[in-house]
Amino acid sequence: MSTETKTGTALKGGEFLVKETPFTNIATRDELSEEQQMFSKTAEDFVTTRVQPNVQRIDKGDHTLVVQLVKESADLGLLGATVPEEYGGMGVDVITDSVINEEVGKGHSWAAAYAAHTGIGTLPILYFGTEEQKNKYLPGLASGDIKAAYCLTEPGSGSDALGARTKAVLSEDGKYYVLNGQKMWITNGGFADIFTVFAKIDGEKFTGFIVDAKSEGISLGSEEDKLGIKGSSTRQVFFNNVKVPVENVLGEIGKGHKIAFNVLNIGRYKLAVLALGGSKKSTTVATKYANERIQFNVPISSFGAIKHKLAEMAIKTYVCESAVYRSAGDIDNMIQALVAKGTDKVQAKLIAAEEYAIECALLKVFGSEVLDFVVDEAVQVFGGTGFSEEYPVARAYRDSRINRIFEGTNEINRLLSVGMLVKKAMKGELDLITPAMAVQKELMSVPDFGSDDSDDFFAAEKKALKNAKKAILMTAGAAVQKFMQNLEKEQEVIMNISDMLIELYASESVLLRVEKLISVRGAEACSLQIDIARTYISDSLEKINLSGKHAICAFNEGDTLRIMLMGLKRFTKYEPYNTVAARRRIADKIIEENGYCF
Repeated sequence: MSTETKTGTALKGGEFLVKETPFTNIATRDELSEEQQMFSKTAEDFVTTRVQPNVQRIDKGDHTLVVQLVKESADLGLLGATVPEEYGGMGVDVITDSVINEEVGKGHSWAAAYAAHTGIGTLPILYFGTEEQKNKYLPGLASGDIKAAYCLTEPGSGSDALGARTKAVLSEDGKYYVLNGQKMWITNGGFADIFTVFAKIDGEKFTGFIVDAKSEGISLGSEEDKLGIKGSSTRQVFFNNVKVPVENVLGEIGKGHKIAFNVLNIGRYKLAVLALGGSKKSTTVATKYANERIQFNVPISSFGAIKHKLAEMAIKTYVCESAVYRSAGDIDNMIQALVAKGTDKVQAKLIAAEEYAIECALLKVFGSEVLDFVVDEAVQVFGGTGFSEEYPVARAYRDSRINRIFEGTNEINRLLSVGMLVKKAMKGELDLITPAMAVQKELMSVPDFGSDDSDDFFAAEKKALKNAKKAILMTAGAAVQKFMQNLEKEQEVIMNISDMLIELYASESVLLRVEKLISVRGAEACSLQIDIARTYISDSLEKINLSGKHAICAFNEGDTLRIMLMGLKRFTKYEPYNTVAARRRIADKIIEENGYCF
């Protein structure tokens, strides 16, 4: 059953596809508490005063400075924000952690070091460590006295993490495991004090270990010469007969995949938040430049082509923010509900992250691709100067690219999102069959072309998104019927369905957010947010239609193809909206404010 929360009844993970969400049940960034605003301001001030003035030094590989800044962030309570108070942290909720990471996301290479430490560096111990391990390591991780790295990827196992070849063999006296193997692309590898290492015991049982980085037999490769995030330490780590005490086994023997996959759920969400911060920063930088750059005796911000770019950067950023904080609220609400029923808070966080793993995967894709779009357009606004390393957008452009590879490639996450959705349905955890059958029946009925006479402000948009859900159910349902167990081999079809899901979740999130904002401020005060929602939804439905068409044409022909395409057209219908005028209004506002202002 759905989880009862302080805001109402929360939908289960993936349930947004088949159920409606009242705007009263979602969280938005517009309603932060004083404490959350304080954390946000603290992080903003730190990144502005300490990180951004030093980005060039950091990019040149000054890891001593990186470590120093990590320690300084710890002194402000930022490093151990999610670590429970009993282990020396602040024990903040997901939304509070999100506002921190949003500001951190404006810190280029340093953000990678911070995120690797607080995420994949700390969370495995927090979620899966014994009480002894938590007491030993978490206080140091929260204070910055211990720096952490995560050793999963190998030369022969990237996306296929379980294909790892690093081995662990128990010593004859049973006191330690001997590790042999190689890990690569290890963020913070050059200065980490501890590694979370995954190895196969006896070459079979995939298991996690906490390894002292100063252990005999550990050696490091040289710093990788990367395309972006040049200031982060990225090295190979070699293990040659490294002795690891048995008490440093992390989690259950042979269950290392649970650690890897569950930590990645949170990691994917956090990456979307970091990308959001970067998108806001680059939109502001581009806007300021457009206001300052004079061509033909006027600022280039006065030109329609530039206005279109700035507006689209702001629209995508606002929509990303809406989706991110909606998910954060859902995760927080589930944690609260579980804790109220007696579940340990740390375990509640793990359960909640797993429940919303679909949303985390979708957000990772969406957030990283929004940031890539924004920084690309920022370079274009700068023109030739944007191609120069003297200007900040060049760095932002390079730094952004890794996010589509981090935490599972976007292709992997697209496949996972649909795979997890289908798996939930097969297990009976999510009823997709009933609504899918209803859509099939509707396909054969006479279409309803009547106008919606509802007095609901967003009646047309709600109807459009309700129909968009039908389009996805129709496409996905037909694909499952056609391919059955072989669906996972049809990756092109799956990725198209995933794109439909992403656009639906993003569109619904921004609509709910604006609807909630109107209930507080009134429609007149929210005119630009309304423009954002309607413009995005208008474009999003076109994308859903196109992705659906690609998928449907891949496995249908004849009358069936014709009927499904007609259904798709019906389910993605939306009244034309003057998006050109809307984008001009949005652009005029951010130009006036000299940066992102929503």
